[in-house]
Amino acid sequence: MDVLSSFHPAVRRWFEARFPDGPSAPQLSGWPAIAKRENTLIAAPTGSGKTLAAFLVCIDEFYRRALPLARFGCEDDGAFQLEGDPFRSEPDRKGSPVDRPGGVEVLYVSPLKALAVDIRENLSIPLAGIETIARSMGLPVPEIRVGLRSGDTPASARTAMLKKPPQILVTTPESLYLLLTSSRGREILRPIRTVIVDEIHAMARDKRGSHLALSLERLEALCDEVPIRIGLSATQRPIGLVARFLVGVGPDREDDAGRPRCTIVDEGHRRDLDLETVLPESDLEAVASAEQMAEILDRIARDVERHRTTLVFVNTRRMAERLAHQLAERLGDEEVAAHHGSLSKKRRLRVETALREGRLRALVATASLELGIDVGPVELVCQIGSPRSLATFLQRVGRSGHFRGGTPKGRLYPLTRDELVECAALLRGVRRGRLDRLRPPVAPLDILAQQIVAACVAEPWKEADLFRLMRRAAPFEGLARETFEEVVELVSEGIETGRGRRAAYLHRDRIGGMLRARRGARLAALTSGGAIPEVADFRVVADPDETFIGTVGEDFAIDSLPGDVFLLGSATWRIRRVESGKVRVVDAEGATPNIPFWAGEAPARTEELSDEVSALRAALEPILERGDESEACRWLLEEAGVGADAALQIVRYLAVSRTALGALPTRDRLVLERFFDEAGGMQLVVHTPRGGRINRALCLGLRKKFCKNFNFELQAAANDDAMVLSLGPHHSFPLSDVPRFLGREGLEETLVQAVLPTPLFTARWRWNLNRSLAVLRFRGGRKNPPAIQRMESDDLMAAIFPQAAACQENVSGPIGIPDHPLVRQTLHDCLTDAMDVDGLRDLIVGIERGRIEVHCVDTTEPSPLAHEILNGRPFTYLDDAPLEERRTRAVRMRRGLPVEERDLSRLDAGAIGKIRSESAPAPRDAEELHDLLLGVGIHAAEGRWQAFFRELEAMGRAFSFEVERRAGEHDAGAGVGGADRIVFWAAAERVAWAEALHPEGAGSGRPSGPGPRGAPGEGGAASEAIAEDEAIAHVLRGHLETLGPTTARILSERLAVRTGLVEIGLARLESEGFVLRGRFDPAAPLGEPQFCARRLLARIHADSQRRLRRSVVAVTAREMMRFLFAWQHVAPQDRLEGAPGV
Repeated sequence: MDVLSSFHPAVRRWFEARFPDGPSAPQLSGWPAIAKRENTLIAAPTGSGKTLAAFLVCIDEFYRRALPLARFGCEDDGAFQLEGDPFRSEPDRKGSPVDRPGGVEVLYVSPLKALAVDIRENLSIPLAGIETIARSMGLPVPEIRVGLRSGDTPASARTAMLKKPPQILVTTPESLYLLLTSSRGREILRPIRTVIVDEIHAMARDKRGSHLALSLERLEALCDEVPIRIGLSATQRPIGLVARFLVGVGPDREDDAGRPRCTIVDEGHRRDLDLETVLPESDLEAVASAEQMAEILDRIARDVERHRTTLVFVNTRRMAERLAHQLAERLGDEEVAAHHGSLSKKRRLRVETALREGRLRALVATASLELGIDVGPVELVCQIGSPRSLATFLQRVGRSGHFRGGTPKGRLYPLTRDELVECAALLRGVRRGRLDRLRPPVAPLDILAQQIVAACVAEPWKEADLFRLMRRAAPFEGLARETFEEVVELVSEGIETGRGRRAAYLHRDRIGGMLRARRGARLAALTSGGAIPEVADFRVVADPDETFIGTVGEDFAIDSLPGDVFLLGSATWRIRRVESGKVRVVDAEGATPNIPFWAGEAPARTEELSDEVSALRAALEPILERGDESEACRWLLEEAGVGADAALQIVRYLAVSRTALGALPTRDRLVLERFFDEAGGMQLVVHTPRGGRINRALCLGLRKKFCKNFNFELQAAANDDAMVLSLGPHHSFPLSDVPRFLGREGLEETLVQAVLPTPLFTARWRWNLNRSLAVLRFRGGRKNPPAIQRMESDDLMAAIFPQAAACQENVSGPIGIPDHPLVRQTLHDCLTDAMDVDGLRDLIVGIERGRIEVHCVDTTEPSPLAHEILNGRPFTYLDDAPLEERRTRAVRMRRGLPVEERDLSRLDAGAIGKIRSESAPAPRDAEELHDLLLGVGIHAAEGRWQAFFRELEAMGRAFSFEVERRAGEHDAGAGVGGADRIVFWAAAERVAWAEALHPEGAGSGRPSGPGPRGAPGEGGAASEAIAEDEAIAHVLRGHLETLGPTTARILSERLAVRTGLVEIGLARLESEGFVLRGRFDPAAPLGEPQFCARRLLARIHADSQRRLRRSVVAVTAREMMRFLFAWQHVAPQDRLEGAPGV
């Protein structure tokens, strides 16, 4: 039977007229399940009619109820059909289905305010159309009002809604929580029969979803009958996990196999897409230049002119304001606007209305418009930079062609070389049907504390019943009773501070097992609830009428001065004054503005997209090894669908990087790179494309190990493709040892100690205190200032976690972690949200078992793959050093790629020879020879300096001694003794060093007399013995300053000591950072590690770079012009004809 035949006649006629092609696949499969009142999860591509699939059955039910002799629905084993009798009464339901009380019956929950507004507007179309048809058919028309309740809803509208509730309520998770917690709001929710959760993937992935899951359980406990739940999304993976999140857990919600009792309509997420990458005229670099941004904006402006409406997505609010302003300069102020969450409700609504009505040519938006919104006739979506997520990209592109049969059209504009590679991997992943996996948080205790307080504010609860209710929410399925008791203890006993108890909101009757709210609990729960982290933004208000414009970041507001002009909401504003939490402004009348900024953490690239980046590199590497550039470009064109220019730039970038490093970093290969900076320090870059969360964990773990081993804090930064540690002059170690610094044993403890002093911990500590109602967002009816919230958070940390707030001079050893639910939750958030401790453990285990290759290389200059992390933005920093103090700024880098591929690990032989020659000793008189002997301790006799030595010897300032030549010594110019003996010279002040190394020889040649006088250990050391290992370290330090790259064997022969002793001395110098180990001289035999003094090695690296730069010879102006005429086909012999010439 045709599924439409079972609908109310007016509903059916409207649908057939509106959609002559008939129902879409998700509608055909979803309507029967919804009609049977089964929980239903619909997964289908954007623009396939998911929302109408959920709503139309509900609208039809309202109309059927108006017919006295009709029944709507399906038998459990029958077809979807229409019969007599309106409703069956079910004995397990509360209330009569025929004579229903007034109130909300359909609840729609949206993750975005803009989506909620859009749904309310779009519902008016079918409701008005069906009503018109029903009246024309003479059929009764039920009253169906649609209400909107969100943070933007005025107080008057909220009050009117409580007095006369709508039948369909469109809301957000936060507003649903408020309605469930207020006494009058609860009453209008009791009649609810259907709950629709749209874009469910966007909420299931974080604590907001955990908060919503508990609200849905509270709602079900409140309602007169169990409402069915309908979930909608285009990007769900794994869909079984999302179904479990939607319906909850428990015996009545799972079948015998443990699967959720939910009808899953899975139509996939793939659809035909029109996608391209667009590049500026010049090659991309590590940072986009102003010229390249101008070229990109010109290209976007041309695309806007060719399309009716264009949506431009960016990743930050600052970029949204900047691009909107610059596009308006090209297209006109009335044609372009910005949209983001820091704008006031009126400005956002005005922009959304203009877009829906087609009055805007272009809208620059952040994530505020990416989900499910049918924002008018959008024909093109432009994505600036990488969206860092497959699902985000699909959702954003899906805003265009958002209708049945439409083809979404998207253009990607990468801004850097790494973003270009990532965008190619993104397009390849989309072609292959890849989708990001959701990883919901598990039983967040801060959310649990808030919801326990809110539930008890609404009504008293038995502890056991409340525990069972909370465990029915999927994120809290594994909640242990002991943990629940801890949280109840927290919200009932509070936190003891010097100012008394804090956050004690509940009275706990342990005898009766009851929980009741104390005074003040209702106000705290209603004004400070929700799961969205608190941000320290300043309100921007226009004088003199106090019009709210939007918000700006706290740091921007504090740094601003009266008279400054800035941009907000595509308008310019001049600051009059900055008050506490408020910036007062007036219209700047088009004056040249600054761009405001907001502080925040950049989202890390998803694991699935990181895998795609790794797979792309791994697939191209064997082709690049063969040197077949054309084949690599063809592979990219076929696999990723990028343009020819993009393919060529990717191939060139990866080929040069592979040659420079010797290998490309992938998921199965870690590449460690080290090079000198201009300040004499070194930068350690670890390349791994596993994403920002793993790289952040790896970087913090290594930083902590370096801190413990070297007793020195390092600057550190991490992004999605690499991490960097800025090493000082005292850090020296073999690169191959770095992966062994971290082990799987004690990994979590190391990361905990590493994260405690960082902003990652303090920010999440404050957020969790907000969410658990320990620090209130509002106090006394007014917003609690961010500065006061920070102080209160610090005070509570001192009360709960005193060692974290204590003076570190009084803390010895690792910081003890208190067993407190909020501390545990904050550390869990740091390790699993900001970082990925499980992913890092998998990486370390892979290295230990040999599954992951480690490739180490010392380079003369940063490889192209290192450029972006060295130019990292502040959100990549993992320490407190500001931008102007970053050691990475002392690294010289090329702007573009080198002209030819070159192995950066290979030092120039000429540079090595030059530095060796310059460092070789050449004393010109006796004083310079004495200075040399003071530095090297002992030196083989040189015939050319014999006269200088005799002069020193006559004055008692130097002496000589003979020792037996060790096997293998062959220095023809060393000593003048017999064939089996070698003569050494030593300064009198260094007799202790000589005796420690050669006690027999130096003792016999020791000068007579009282000996020199001087500082202990130097001048006065003639009578004080020193240890052998200390003496060899001193002597090696002097000789390494004069030799350049050498080996332990050569040093042993040069000093006539055993090789093992030399290795002991070298290890000591290496731990001090004086000497570096590696392979530096390409002419030296293989197999022996080489050692070089840091100062000399830095000079060799610098000279190698200078020689390379000098090898590139600039052409004359005449030759340059001749090349340009040929390149641009201006010269007669190079002109093109026909289509190529056009």
